[in-house]
Amino acid sequence: MAGHPRALRVLRTAVLIGAAPALTLLALMLAGELAPRAGAWALLACTIAAGGTAWLWVGDVARLSDALRLATEVEAPIDPLAADSLLPGLADIGAGVNRLARSLAARRAELGLLRRADEAIVERLPDPLLVLAPDGTPLRANAAARSLFGGRGEGGGLGGGEVAALLRHPLLAEAVDRALTGGRSEVVDLVMPVPVPRDLAARAIPMDPPLADGGRLVIVLNDRTRERAVERMRHDFVANASHELRTPLASLIGFIETLRGPAEGDAEARRRFLGIMAEQAARMQRLIDDLLGLSRIELTEHQPPTGEAALADLVRAEVAALEPLLAARQVRVETALDEAARATPADSDQLAQVVRNLLANAIRHGREGGRVRLSLAVAPRAGRPGVMLGVEDDGPGIPKADLPRLTERFYRVDKGRARQTGGTGLGLAIVKHIVNRHRGVLSIDSKLGEGTQAQVWLPGDGAATATLILPQSGAKIPPR
Repeated sequence: MAGHPRALRVLRTAVLIGAAPALTLLALMLAGELAPRAGAWALLACTIAAGGTAWLWVGDVARLSDALRLATEVEAPIDPLAADSLLPGLADIGAGVNRLARSLAARRAELGLLRRADEAIVERLPDPLLVLAPDGTPLRANAAARSLFGGRGEGGGLGGGEVAALLRHPLLAEAVDRALTGGRSEVVDLVMPVPVPRDLAARAIPMDPPLADGGRLVIVLNDRTRERAVERMRHDFVANASHELRTPLASLIGFIETLRGPAEGDAEARRRFLGIMAEQAARMQRLIDDLLGLSRIELTEHQPPTGEAALADLVRAEVAALEPLLAARQVRVETALDEAARATPADSDQLAQVVRNLLANAIRHGREGGRVRLSLAVAPRAGRPGVMLGVEDDGPGIPKADLPRLTERFYRVDKGRARQTGGTGLGLAIVKHIVNRHRGVLSIDSKLGEGTQAQVWLPGDGAATATLILPQSGAKIPPR
């Protein structure tokens, strides 16, 4: 069927070319100036010449048309048109088409360089940046944004639903609409509560004309979480330290005054009081160490970790480190560890602290002379690969009313017993913030008279988003 339009074009062109000579020959034949036989041969020759010329003309015009189409539509380099093979009337046009093709190719290469330069600049900007299409859908994000939102790989791709949650934020959605309709930048402060709290300043900048990839709006984010966390850390440290250190300091001051006064010459009282003072000083040191450790964890809680952790080796190392406590409490440890369980992305030192705190809690608050069971297994969750760490004791258990508050700072179910066993009340708060940073889930279950079980799920091969939930009460505990 494609040959029919060309045949029609050739026919029309041949008529245009041969019409004047043919009519002239017919007029001469009718006037008797040309013999019919000679005129017929002349008409035949004229028709053949017109048809051949029309065929060549239409073919050359089609080649010129194809060359122009390739020069404007095809990204790959094109072969130059052989202008010397065209009809004389079209040779100059063919040379012009070649010059146009070279110019378009050079401009295309220049645009490609500009586009790559644009992408490289956006990719290397230190601030997180999102590029949105006219309908508000994200087109790409730079490396800082992918790091902020837990995306993987190159090319601007993002992982998880954190970007969608950001773009659905009412304040940012309104700022984007105003920027698109008003054509000017809009700035808004945001607080993203999940998976970990983030304080962000977002600037929506309309692009006119649009970017090379069709981006119509650029959102530049300034993560102020760390600065706000530093301010909060200073305030919390002063408040917590002044409250929790008051009792041991008062004890130390009282014993020092006693040793300087009534018990100055009493060797037995001095020995006993110095032992108590040493215990109180060690307690203060543990409090300060835990407070500083918790503050450091909160500073980086909004930043996903990197690396991976072989959890079975990590668990065995922590069990060995707690041998003195196990011996003092006469507790035996039973383990069921899957060697294939690996957490990623993960901070090995922080996960070691999780295991240490959970195991120490189980030993201190479990039954003396009892057992603690440690389990580790590969456990997908909601279609996401991951691992499950479990720590279970056979102690007296925890009332259900206390379960939702276990991860609060300094919360103790039995304050007297907690102080006697050396606890600071910060262990589970530290665990909670570490698990949040790893985008994991902490759950605690307990039955009075039967024991307590703590479970930590961690992503094993990819980012996951979760909210910390204590399933017994269903109460969500927002990260601090």
